[in-house]
Amino acid sequence: MEKNIKMYGAEWCPDCRRTKEFFTKNNIDFEYVNIDITPEASQLVEGYNKGKRIIPTVLIDDVAFSNPQNYELAQQLGINKQGRIKLFGADWCPDCRRAKRFLQDNQVNFEFIDVENMDGASEFVMKVNNGKRIIPTILFNDKAYSNPDNAKLTSLLEIDQVADTRVYDLLIVGGGAAGLTTSIYAQRDRFDSIILEKKNIGGNAFITKKIENYPGFKEVSGPDLMDRMADQAETLGAKIETGEEIVNIEKTETFFKVGTKMQEYRAKSIVISTGSTYRTLGIDGEQELIGSGIHFCATCDGAFYRDKEVIVIGGGNSALEEGMFLASFCKKVSIIHRSEKFSANEVYTEKLDSFPNIEIFLNITPKAFIPNESGSFEKLVYTDNETKKEAEIKADGVFVFIGLIPNTKPFEGLINLSQSGHILTKGLNQTNVPGIFAAGDCRFGAIAQVAAATGEGVVASYGIKEYLKK
Repeated sequence: MEKNIKMYGAEWCPDCRRTKEFFTKNNIDFEYVNIDITPEASQLVEGYNKGKRIIPTVLIDDVAFSNPQNYELAQQLGINKQGRIKLFGADWCPDCRRAKRFLQDNQVNFEFIDVENMDGASEFVMKVNNGKRIIPTILFNDKAYSNPDNAKLTSLLEIDQVADTRVYDLLIVGGGAAGLTTSIYAQRDRFDSIILEKKNIGGNAFITKKIENYPGFKEVSGPDLMDRMADQAETLGAKIETGEEIVNIEKTETFFKVGTKMQEYRAKSIVISTGSTYRTLGIDGEQELIGSGIHFCATCDGAFYRDKEVIVIGGGNSALEEGMFLASFCKKVSIIHRSEKFSANEVYTEKLDSFPNIEIFLNITPKAFIPNESGSFEKLVYTDNETKKEAEIKADGVFVFIGLIPNTKPFEGLINLSQSGHILTKGLNQTNVPGIFAAGDCRFGAIAQVAAATGEGVVASYGIKEYLKK
């Protein structure tokens, strides 16, 4: 996806020559208009510059830049000493925000291409990802990388990482509502904290379009609420690092060593608030079609199905909430549930009647996802639980909401887990390892709600205060 670049200049102009050399050196295609040869061009230049004849005047996708310096052009076009970088993504995408923040923090120029608003961008992303809509997709010197983590970006861009040798009072693994709240309370108690988040700050709450049950708000968007929490934590002095994936934790006599794919951190105490991820159905065709028609986040991927037909699988609060969100802009939404009635609260089931484009299928079991000739999802084969007959539903995409799995695999063998993989705690959210605490959806007995997660963070912070003051 190349930008449309037009440069107005003259042969006698030194800055015009500099700008042309910059474009040529960096293999940037541009249209050059000599104002001495094209009389009407001078009038256009004056119009762009409030009556002044400033050259070079450069148009980048019809936005005018008056005598831009090379560094300004580099910023606009994603040009660095390592090469040219283009980031295809969307504002609602957590990993896109994580990648953008990493590039910005490391002063890397990049060209951001919004797949929702730029013609052909979504199709280009699918082309370079073998038919899958994967964002962020980053082009580095025209080579595509699908959702590279920060460690991969560090390697590609040859970024020197300075080791963080500080010993923090508290290291929080996971930047969702529980982790952010823990940090806010710890900072207020004068304990310095650092949050390490694998993806984007906010966790599952960040990808929730609308939250209606958080105290104090009749309605608030997940991204807005999480951004406010992160801002509050940082204002109080917390450090937040995104794109940091934990690989090991080691306890020494005086502190914990926490290794990530990027570097090693040290802390006197740890709170694990890694949240949970979406559960899969485990039926034929599912793994092959994830990203090619099968999704687990309506906020993340729903925009790809505007004015199209989709299927929602599940019968709990999340399934109905996300189904109604999709129905607000999709042509049709088919909600499928294996039981005879929904398990969701009445406040959700009562709202279904206000969406005429939602069709409900109860007491049926999904059996297989079938692709089309291009390898993308085409239809769902299911079994009627009463008649035992098979049937199918065609749609453009599927969204699966059948529960969550705790993100605790990296901690197996370190702390005690339940059979379901949740972290077992006692007292003020303490694990069996002194100095390690848990909060949020990953903890056994926790309630998967944003308000509950903030409460989990408060409890953990009190446990930390008690531990650190010993």
